[in-house]
This record gives sequence, structure tokens and C-alpha cells, in this order.
Amino acid sequence: MYLKLIKTTWILIVLGIISLVLYVISVNDNWGNLYGGMPDLKELENPKNQLASILYTSDGEIMGKYYLENRDPVQFEQLSPNLVNALKAVEDIRFEKHSGIDLRSLSRVAYGILTFDLQGGGSTLSQQLAKLLFNTRGGLVNTSERLDNGKLNDIPLLGTVIAKTKEWILAIRLERAYTKEEIMTMYLNTAPFGANSFGIKSASKVFFNTTPDSLDVLQSAILSGMLKAPTWYNPYRNPDNAKRRRNTVLSQMNKYSLLTDAAFDTLKEKPIALEYKVESHNTGIATYFRNEIAKDLKKWCATNFKSNGEPYNLYTDGLKIYTTIDARMQKHAEKAMVEHMRDQQEKFNKHWKDRDPWVDEDFKPIKGFLKSRIKRTERYRTLKLQYGDQTDSIERVLNTPMPMQVFNWEMPDFIQDTVMSPMDSLAYYKHFLHTGMMSMDPITGHVKAWVGGIDHRFFQFDNVKQGYRQPGSTFKPITYSAAIVEKKMHPCYKLQDSPVSIELEDGTIYTPKNSGQYSNMDMTLRQAMAMSKNTAAAYIIKLLGPKIIKNYAEEKFGISYLRDKYGISREIEEVYSLCLGTSEVSLFEMVAAYSVFANQGVWTEPVFITHIEDKDGKVLETFVPKTIEALNKEDAYIMSYMLRGSNEEANGTSIGLRLRQIYDDRQGYDFTRETQVGGKTGTTSNYSDGWFIGMTKSLITGVWVGGEENVVHFRSLEYGQGGRMAMPEYAKYTESIYADKSLNYYRELGERGDFIKPDKMLPEFDCWKYNQAILIDPSDSTANQPNILPTTAEDDFF
Repeated sequence: MYLKLIKTTWILIVLGIISLVLYVISVNDNWGNLYGGMPDLKELENPKNQLASILYTSDGEIMGKYYLENRDPVQFEQLSPNLVNALKAVEDIRFEKHSGIDLRSLSRVAYGILTFDLQGGGSTLSQQLAKLLFNTRGGLVNTSERLDNGKLNDIPLLGTVIAKTKEWILAIRLERAYTKEEIMTMYLNTAPFGANSFGIKSASKVFFNTTPDSLDVLQSAILSGMLKAPTWYNPYRNPDNAKRRRNTVLSQMNKYSLLTDAAFDTLKEKPIALEYKVESHNTGIATYFRNEIAKDLKKWCATNFKSNGEPYNLYTDGLKIYTTIDARMQKHAEKAMVEHMRDQQEKFNKHWKDRDPWVDEDFKPIKGFLKSRIKRTERYRTLKLQYGDQTDSIERVLNTPMPMQVFNWEMPDFIQDTVMSPMDSLAYYKHFLHTGMMSMDPITGHVKAWVGGIDHRFFQFDNVKQGYRQPGSTFKPITYSAAIVEKKMHPCYKLQDSPVSIELEDGTIYTPKNSGQYSNMDMTLRQAMAMSKNTAAAYIIKLLGPKIIKNYAEEKFGISYLRDKYGISREIEEVYSLCLGTSEVSLFEMVAAYSVFANQGVWTEPVFITHIEDKDGKVLETFVPKTIEALNKEDAYIMSYMLRGSNEEANGTSIGLRLRQIYDDRQGYDFTRETQVGGKTGTTSNYSDGWFIGMTKSLITGVWVGGEENVVHFRSLEYGQGGRMAMPEYAKYTESIYADKSLNYYRELGERGDFIKPDKMLPEFDCWKYNQAILIDPSDSTANQPNILPTTAEDDFF
């Protein structure tokens, strides 16, 4: 009987072993599709993770990321020893001694289940990695097929056993394919830590504003402890839970002699210390730029393919995008914007006091303005779907106060908690002035700074590239360029500031007015542009016709090229008022246009990416700007001299750049005393838009300021001109750039900052030499090309 029992026992043991082996083989090979698929060897050797694509500035800072999961992998050498010890102590102290499955830990778990005294799990780091990489328990997986779609997977308990079996199998296979260091690194790069952070590098940044190699013992204990339940042990959301879990990790480290008794006794009493900041698309520098560049990057990804034939994915393929933005210049730009726009908003609010600023051309309030604008909002469209034609219900919701956060210049971080109805919120936001600023190297085309608005968290519209507004007088240099080339005019050519009348095709007479009175005085071309006289621009377009000015703008100054490239279906209007800047353009286009004057006549396409690499550092594409030979060097230099007139000629529109005291009684911006600066203000009808585009030898910077809609604006030229709305923002920024010795621009102070003068040019323009220049009557439409230069002086000039 005893022998029979022994025999039966051995038979059962052998059958059990055979059954276990057959079961493992059947799971591994998915017999009859009972268990769901397993990753093949290639997928195991190259497990896929969703890697964030990273955007770098030209000076090496991480500007932002594009991700579904905020993940940025590190190497084992970049992990703090404190972190390695904490992780092993709390998750897998025998990590170096097992081969994927720790039988001792499993025995402990089995004993705990039988005695109802479970002291921890039996999963090794390798098993946990297998679960993370291949998601054996359902949901989206990182393999080509699901692992939980077998016929038996939905059976309670059995499905769990099958998933656990797969984890064991995969853990063993991972151990064979990778070293221990690689497995630990993959685990830490893959694990979720909550707060939209995936992987140890992201978690270190979010919770402690540090890097994985710099984590101390307490930080390491907190992050290692979070892996059990990231939300429950989140030190920001649940600090008490996190502290208890942290101390458990410290206790385990002490238990395994990874932490001394004295250190444990000291550290366990320490409070939680965080530098918590969740990374998002609305935080960090250049938020508007990052949003705009994403559109181009997605197009690039759709037309560029990986080795497997799939197009790149911006959000999962871990691309490294190197931009032209300089982090230092971007910070200067954002600081200048905040200082200026806070000041402008204060002036705007005082200007209107308790009145609504949306007015018609006669400065009368627009009736029904808010009711018409609320219908354009996503909130209204949602309510319309919910309530249909029940307008009373829609209006009730729109006028019901509710808690919300709003933008406020006067609050910390510009965020105010308040209670408003949606209608009140709309009215509140319509009172704000907005801005756009772009700064570009005219020679390389590299965009150095990009500020698309006042705060991307609340206002997503980008006023650099998305916004199209009338440029006003900032368009005039294009008009003057055509006159210099086509009619051989030069800065000393004289004309009269008197009305210029143009008969249009329909027989009406068009007579542009100055912003002030006609002086009826003679002035040089340079003086006319410096004072932004509309009469001079009207005279030129009457002489040349609008078609030539349109062609210059579109073809020579790159506007058509940029619109074709970015799919903008707009054209410059061929009308006589074009000379005054009535055809809408973007700030992006206008800054690029001014590159012609600083770059010796060559238009340079603005570029914001130098190159793109894949996750392994292989260069996928390098970007080179397109150029257009727009003007010859001599004509370009003449235009740079003309543009300098705005702050060098008496009564120039940007003379404030050279004054020690400017409009708001603050100290002036005397960088202009040290380097040559050209610039042009722009003010549109009814003061809807204020522009300033300034240029030095190596930098073109444009600024626009205005309401979200052109019916929101100042009521007078005193406040609503480009020289006050936009120019101070340019000046604050440029002054800080030339004062920053970490940048190279300060080296251009003095003669090194002069615009490049062609060899054929005289040292400077001496208008007294050309006092024989003929004054052409602007009202004489039959006038031929003026004889600007006496023949005896022509050789001296060129």
C-alpha cells in the first residue's frame, strides 16, 4: 500500500511536470488561439515604447516635447546609485541573482497565501518590465498583435493565470536578450510615475526639477515607492501616503544594508520636499512657436518614412528636433513682451474706463457685438447641439455664473480664480490687447525668438504666423524700394508734402491723407519716409502703378513664396492704397521682407529648424533656407540708410529710440547710440494695429500690437500709433539683447554695428551735393522719370 502511494505520488508529480511543461509550451505557442498571441523574437529584442519627440534650442536647452506619453530614455550610467539601491530594495533585492523568475520570492508568496500573511509580491523587475512593455493584461500593446485576445482570456482567474504565465516566459526571454543593467534601465525608462510623466527622466524633472543622475536618497525612495501605485503615492497629491511609502523604501534599504541605521533614523523624519511642475504644451518658453512648428513637423512626418515603410510619428518616435530659437533671446523677448503689454493694457483700460472698446468706424458702440461673437465659440456650439432651437435654455446657461480661471496681468502667474458667466467671460477677454514678436537673423534666416501672444494658456491664436492684419506704413519700404530701383530715386530726392490725387478706373479720385496736416514743404525722400508721409508713398505709386508694387511685394520680397509653401490662399491686392499698407500680411512675412535691406539685397526665407534626428541620433534631414536676389547691394544699402532715418531725422516716427526720455517718461533705449538701427512704424486706420519693424546689422525684429479683432482699439493717435503701441516692446527687447554679454550682439556696438556698405558707395549721403535735383510736381501725372542725380555727380555716388 505504501509503495503504491509512493508510485502514485511520483506519477502525479511527473504528470504535473509534463502538464506544466505542455501548458507553458501551449501558452508560448498559443495553441488553438486559447491564450492570445506572444511577441516574436524581433519584437522582444526591440520592444517599442512611445517616446516623446524633443525640441531643442540652438544653445542646447530642451524647449519642449511632443508626446502621448512624456517619456525620454536615459542610459544606466545616468542613474543615481541611490535610485538603483532604492529600487532593488523595494522591488527585487535578488535582482542580480535570478534569471527572470525568483523561486525564493514565489515560495514566500505561496507561503503567505496559505498562512494569510502575504508580505509582498513575487514579481521580479524582469516580470514587471515584461508586463509594462507588452501589456499582458489587456489594453493597448506595444506589439503587432494583442496578447489578451485568446479564447480563455476572459475567464475570471484563468485569464490572470495566463497573463502571469506570459510574464514569466517573457521575463526569462528578456533575461536572455539583455544584461541586468539594460533590464533595469528599460524598466525605469518605461514605468509610469503619474502626473503625465513616463520614465525616470521625466519624473525626476516633474517632481524635483532634477535629472536621474542627481537624485538623492529621499528623492530616490519617493520615486521608487511610487511605482507600486503612482496616483496613491503621488507626493504632490497625497503627501501623507507618499511619506509612509518613502519610509517603507528607506526601511527596506536599511534592512538590506543599503542604508545605515543612523541615516535611516534621520531621513525617515524628513518632510516631503518637492519642486513640482507638470510639463505640458502650455509651459516653458516659446509655447506659441512650439505649437506652430508642430504643424510643419506633422507634415514632415507624413512624408518621411522609417526603414519599415511607416511614416514617422511626431508623438511616439522620439525624434530630436533642433531649432534656431536661442533660449536666451527668447527669454529676453518674453520678458520685454510682459513688461510692455502689461503697461499697454493698463493704458487701454484707463483709456476706455467703463466703456466697451468694440466700436465701428465712427467710434460708436457695435450693437449685439457679444451676442454675435458668442456664437463663434465652442461652448455655444456644444450648447446648440444639446438644446437645439431652445434659445432660452442656451441663454440661461450662457448667463449662469460658474467658477473659472481667467488671465489677469495683476495676479501671480497671471491666473485669477473667479466666478463668471460665459458671457461675462467673453466680454472680459475681448478687452485685452494682444501682440506678436518675431526676431530673425537676416543672413542665415534663423528665427531667434518668437512670441505669438500674451499667454498661450488662455490665448492660443498665434499672432506671428496665423494673424493677418493691415501692416500700415511698415509696408512703405517695399514701395520706396520699387521707386529706387525703377525710377533711380535716392534719399536726397526732393518732393513736396502736398495732396496727391489719383484718378481710379471708376472715375473717382483717391487722395490719401497724412496722419497729420499737409506741411506743403519740400523734403527729401528719406525725410518723407522717416516722418511716414502718405503723400510721398502716394506719389510713388501714382508714378509706378500698383502692379509694380504688388509684384515687388510678392516676388522680390518673398510673400508669394511663403504663402505657396504654407498653403495661404491670399494675394496682395493690386490697388493704389497698397502703398499705405492696406493689404493684409502676417508678421512672419513682413519680418522676412525686411531681411532684404540688411542682407545686401538678398531675401532670406525664415527657417526655424536646422536639422532633425531619429531617436538614435541619425540625421534625417538638414534644412537650408531659400533665397531670392531682390535688390542689388547698392539699392539695399540705400534702403537701410532710408530706414535709419526714422530715428536719425528730426521728427522721425521712431525718434524715441534715440531720446533719453521717451513717451512714457522711462529711460530711453540708447543702444541706438552705439549701433546703426533702421526701423519703420506702422499704424492702421482707426488705430486698430500698431506695428514696428526694426533692424540692426544682424537682427530683424518685428512687433505687432492690437485687439483680437480690429474693432477693438484705442480712439486716438496719441495712444494708437505704432510708435507707442509696438516700438517700446522692440526697444526693450533689442536693448537687452545688445546688453547681454553671453550673446555676440554686444560685439557689434560701435562701427562694427554699421550696415555693410558696398565698395561703390560714398562714405555717406551728402544731400548738399545734389542741390540741383529737380523738384517734380507730384500733381503732374505726365512727369517722366525724374533726373535725380546730376550726370556730373553720378560717378561719385556709385
